[in-house]
Amino acid sequence: MHVAYIHQHFSTKQGSTGTRSYEMAQSLIRAGHRVTMIAGAFDIGDQTLAAAQRVSEHNVDGIRVLRISEPYSNKMGFARRLLAFGRFARSAAGLVGELDADLVFATSTPLTVGIPGMKGARKLGVPFVFEVRDLWPELPIAMGILKNPLLIWYAKRLERNIYTAAERIIALAPGMKDGIVRTGYPAERVTLIPNGCDLDLFQPSGGTLDDARFGEPDDFRLVFTGAHGLANGLDAVLDAAVELKRRGECGIRFVFIGTGGLKPRLVERSQAEGLDSLVCWIDPIPKGELARLLPRMDAGMMILKNYPAFYYGTSPNKFFDYIASGLPVLNNYPGWLAEMIEEHKCGLAVPPEDPHSFANAVVELRDRRGELAELGRRGRQLAETEFGREKLGEAFVKTLEDARATYQASPK
Repeated sequence: MHVAYIHQHFSTKQGSTGTRSYEMAQSLIRAGHRVTMIAGAFDIGDQTLAAAQRVSEHNVDGIRVLRISEPYSNKMGFARRLLAFGRFARSAAGLVGELDADLVFATSTPLTVGIPGMKGARKLGVPFVFEVRDLWPELPIAMGILKNPLLIWYAKRLERNIYTAAERIIALAPGMKDGIVRTGYPAERVTLIPNGCDLDLFQPSGGTLDDARFGEPDDFRLVFTGAHGLANGLDAVLDAAVELKRRGECGIRFVFIGTGGLKPRLVERSQAEGLDSLVCWIDPIPKGELARLLPRMDAGMMILKNYPAFYYGTSPNKFFDYIASGLPVLNNYPGWLAEMIEEHKCGLAVPPEDPHSFANAVVELRDRRGELAELGRRGRQLAETEFGREKLGEAFVKTLEDARATYQASPK
C-alpha cells in the first residue's frame, strides 16, 4: 500500500519538535508499505530538509518527503498562521492529487490539513484517514482565540466535512475521541492511539549536568520542554517561583526549553520580578541532544492553561519523553494524565492556578530527592508497558490497513 501522509509540521529527530509522524511512517515501512510525506517548513523542525524551491524532494530513512516551502512558526500571530495554513493546504492538495496513493492520511494540527486529505482521496478514489491531535475548533474557541462568528461557523463546518469524509479517525486522547463522537461520527470508527515513548532514544541514565546554562550542578532542576504559548500557561510556574522566592527557598531551578509567542514576555516578567536565580530560558534543542539532557534533570513539568477542554483533550509529547527518561512528573491540571500519574505513583499532580500548592510540591520533590529514582522507575515502567512506539505503531498500521480493506469491500 502506498500512503500519502500529510503533516504540515513534520520533523525528524534532527529537529526540536515532535516526531510522531516520522515514527509512524517508519512503522508503515517496516510493515511493507510505501510512504510519501507532504510537509511544510516548520522553523523548529528538521532544517536539513530545507526547500530551495516551492516544492523539494528528499529521502529520509526510506520516507519520500515532499516539502512545501511554506514557513510556519509558533511565534506567528493568528492571522499569519491562518495564511500559512491556507497556502499549505492549497499546495498539498495539488501534490496529493498527482500521487499513485492507495490511501490518504492527514494529521492535524492545523485542521486545514484535512482539506487536501479529503480532496486528494476523493480525486484518487481511495480511502481517507484523519488524525486528531487537538480538537479544532473546540480548543481555540474555549481559549478565546477564535472569536469571529463567521470563522467559528466555517471551522465547525470544515470539521464536520472532514470527519464525514474520513473512513477512520485516530484520536490521541480520550477527550478527543469523545469530542469527535459528539459531532455524530460513529464511535466504532474512532481509534485511540496516544502519543508514545521513544524507548530507545529516551532512557534513564545517571550522571550530573555540569552546564552553566542550567544553573549550579547541585540545583534541583525541574524542566519544561515545548511551546511557550497561550495554551501552555507558563505563568503558573513563574507564580510558583515568586512564592518560593518569598519563602527564601534556594537551590531550585526551573528550566524552560523551547520557544513560542509568549516567550519574550515570560522572560521579561521573570527578570522584572527578580527570578533569575530560579529560572533559566533555553532555546529549542534537537531531539537527540534533548534525550541526553532530560535524564539528568530531576523532574519534568506538565503545564497547561486551566481550560477544562485540556483535561482529557491533549496528548503532550513532553509527558512521554519525561517518563521514558525516568523523570518524575509534576502536573498542574486535572485530567487523564493527572489520574495516570497518581495511579502509577510516578510524580505529583497539583490543582490549577494554585501557586502555593505548586510551590509545596516542588519543595516536597526536592526534599524527597532520594525517592525520585523510584518515582522515575515507575514512570519508565508505564512507558514500556503502555506507550512504547512499537506497540502504538502496530495499532496505527492496523488502523490504516483496516480502513483500506473496508473501503475496498464497500459498494461504491
